[in-house]
Amino acid sequence: MKTGTIVKVLIALLVLAVGFGIVYAKYFQNPGEENASPMVFQPDSQVLSRAMGETNNLTRSRSILADNPINAKGVPYVYDADLCENSPALYGCYVDHYKTLVKDYGVTTASADIQKRSQESSSILSQCHPLMHVIGRQAVGNYKTISEAFANGDSFCWSGYYHGIMEGMIANIGLENLSKELNTICADIPGKDTYNFNYYNCVHGLGHGIMAILKDELFDSLKMCDSLTGFWEQESCYGGVYMQNIIDSTNVADHKNGVKYLKPAEPLYPCTAVDTKYKGQCYLGQTSYALQVTGFNYKKVFDLCATVEQPYRDICNQSMGRDVANQAHHEKQKTKEMCEMATDPNDITNCVIGAVKEIISYYHSDKEALEYCKILGGNDKDICTTTAKSYYSNF
Repeated sequence: MKTGTIVKVLIALLVLAVGFGIVYAKYFQNPGEENASPMVFQPDSQVLSRAMGETNNLTRSRSILADNPINAKGVPYVYDADLCENSPALYGCYVDHYKTLVKDYGVTTASADIQKRSQESSSILSQCHPLMHVIGRQAVGNYKTISEAFANGDSFCWSGYYHGIMEGMIANIGLENLSKELNTICADIPGKDTYNFNYYNCVHGLGHGIMAILKDELFDSLKMCDSLTGFWEQESCYGGVYMQNIIDSTNVADHKNGVKYLKPAEPLYPCTAVDTKYKGQCYLGQTSYALQVTGFNYKKVFDLCATVEQPYRDICNQSMGRDVANQAHHEKQKTKEMCEMATDPNDITNCVIGAVKEIISYYHSDKEALEYCKILGGNDKDICTTTAKSYYSNF
């Protein structure tokens, strides 16, 4: 895969991942309720650094590997930079490698290994999320509880480890028992009362796991999420289902023939086909796929959002705001210009709302966001400033 293509895929996955960030229950209103407002999102501000293997990750992984981990037989771990690179089945080779690493040396060594390789190999970087799924699935047998498994992993590469843990846990429970046990799976995760990131990753991860056990049957997976108690929990699970569906489109190793519930000729599908209660979470992330299949044609995707019925049109444009802010590297003038690719004033306003939330979420500060608001004109400036102050007050 060419470097430029890899970077674009990474950006697509990044904006998707942040789009399915923590969503606080008090912000939700069911579609159809009086004065219903678009759902908001709170991305994890560390997603970019974790996904791209920032220097601190590389330093950490080198430190771990320099300690020369030893397996139960006394054999020291040896890093081979060229491992699998000449294999005719590169992805399968690394799948076997990480299964063995987890089994013999543990999650910490396996995670350090992939973080180091992602700095050195474009092929690993392009497949790091599904490989982190592999590490998570393999790790399930090492821990008695999900909270213990979560505590021994990290969010590198779009929280793939956590998603893999959930897939493995759900596979162990089995489809026959899943519905009746679904509400207890995340019960031991600290932070349920505050909807913290670990609890979100668990409930969101249920969506990934359900997709796996149901063999990527999206519509059935959404209905399975309905077995969860709590609107927030259901919505977070839906997000995991949709995220897995879109991530599958980039994982060519496992989906060479395409993804059943994505249509390149209809970039907003399946959002256009799901029942009303499932639409919000779908539109909250689908623009990332739409950009991917349109060659990052932002004007075209804004035009697609303009065809969507309310209140989902606003959600679609807020999702675009997240995407353009990321693509602009959060630079205020570029973000402003990209939002203005939308032609309808209300669409631009919602792009601004999505962008300013993304900027705050990325920096965990309202300083850069308020600077962005200052360069806007008219009503958008006021809405941006009000949104920034309100949104940042929740951090």
